[in-house]
Amino acid sequence: MMGGSEQELVDEWHGLLSLHATVHNALEQELQTQHGLSVSEFEALELLTSSEHGKCRGQDLTQAVHLSQSAASRLVARLERGGLVERVMCDLDRRGIFVVLTDEGHKRYSDAKPTHRSVLARTLRGEN
Repeated sequence: MMGGSEQELVDEWHGLLSLHATVHNALEQELQTQHGLSVSEFEALELLTSSEHGKCRGQDLTQAVHLSQSAASRLVARLERGGLVERVMCDLDRRGIFVVLTDEGHKRYSDAKPTHRSVLARTLRGEN
């Protein structure tokens, strides 16, 4: 049987999972409906927007969006097909691949950012 503090810890964990699901589902719905982006796609564009020269290594993107390497590769392929990113070879290390934000990718991110922030404010802070 769990003690009071242990049960509180488990309850806190379940509350965190519930909050994550609520926020993620709201983001997914709004970003997809209004901008044709998944949460992972938006997070990738946001990382690239904040990166130096709008690019990062593929492995860094994989870590940032919390996906497996194969899922992140499919994500980049979707973004590339949509004209939002390009893959380019690293000049210094021909084995390295950079994911680079396109002008269209920057525009789509800029258009979606207010929606993202609005959903966060509403679901995390109860703001309208």
